[in-house]
Amino acid sequence: MSGAPRPPAQAGSAPAAKPLALTCGEPAGIGPEIAARAWETLGARLPFVWIGDPAHLPRGTPVREVTHPSEAPRVAASALPVLRHAFPAPAAPGRPEAGNAAEVIAVIARAVRLAQEGAVAGLVTGPIHKKALQEGAGFSYPGHTEYLAALAGVDRVVMMLACEHLRVVPATIHVPLAEVPHLLTRDVLMQTIRLTHAGLRRDFGISVPRIAVAGLNPHAGEGGAMGREEIETITPVLEALRAEGLVLSGPLSADTMFHAAARAHYDAAVCMYHDQALIPIKTIDFAGGVNVTLGLPFVRTSPDHGTAFDIAGQGRADPTSLIAALHMAERMAHARRAA
Repeated sequence: MSGAPRPPAQAGSAPAAKPLALTCGEPAGIGPEIAARAWETLGARLPFVWIGDPAHLPRGTPVREVTHPSEAPRVAASALPVLRHAFPAPAAPGRPEAGNAAEVIAVIARAVRLAQEGAVAGLVTGPIHKKALQEGAGFSYPGHTEYLAALAGVDRVVMMLACEHLRVVPATIHVPLAEVPHLLTRDVLMQTIRLTHAGLRRDFGISVPRIAVAGLNPHAGEGGAMGREEIETITPVLEALRAEGLVLSGPLSADTMFHAAARAHYDAAVCMYHDQALIPIKTIDFAGGVNVTLGLPFVRTSPDHGTAFDIAGQGRADPTSLIAALHMAERMAHARRAA
């Protein structure tokens, strides 16, 4: 598709002007080991600084502690650059330690400060375990994204999932399916589409984004025969935004939006609920999907998976999504600099 995410950079490509910051995430999960494996793959070609406790990294990982992210490009060829952040307890794979929860949160806040200060080109976040943070440190946010928005002082952000062949944005996310029709208001949908449009321009360098918008009901409601949300909510929003100059198609029947020929006609798809968006992208590229937050004043990406406690510490974790998240953050930072 036009403006599609490019494949990972090849050897010899120019590094970002500044390194990226990678947060440790939950140290009892796979975050530390995929960080080490991502460094083994990327080295100095895409330098990043890992923020966390070096003791939580896999044994034998070459580490060089740095005092500022600017030192990362000089050492990344031979060791993983680390900004030390002390944790009170060791990390036992698969068993989160309540005493470490506050520092997991503090690492995220530290990385945001570095991004806000311009010390790093963007932020890539390792997977966290919300229940561990809630129980261990009283974490009051629904998830990573909401905490980042609060730190940035932003009222509204949207979640995009992206891979080489598809970008999707769910208008509603982690809510029961029965609640979606009530939560899918004109205001929510309008803000979601506007933020998607702005993000495609600023973070992906697409001057005139083409956005496909799914219907909520089968066959996009079939003229009201299978639901009226398309008539009463979605279509009025699209008409109003088209009048502002946005290039939008829809509401479309979701079952015909995601084959290759259809994807060639848009740069991103806005979907009405979580699975409508995530099933197609995880089918197309399960390992390489990237979680992107649009609407923040800094670049943020994340691997599209969780802490995987069941395989933590076993050397089985796949770093593909993290590597893709690092590449995408680099490209997004480049697009922002170019703009």
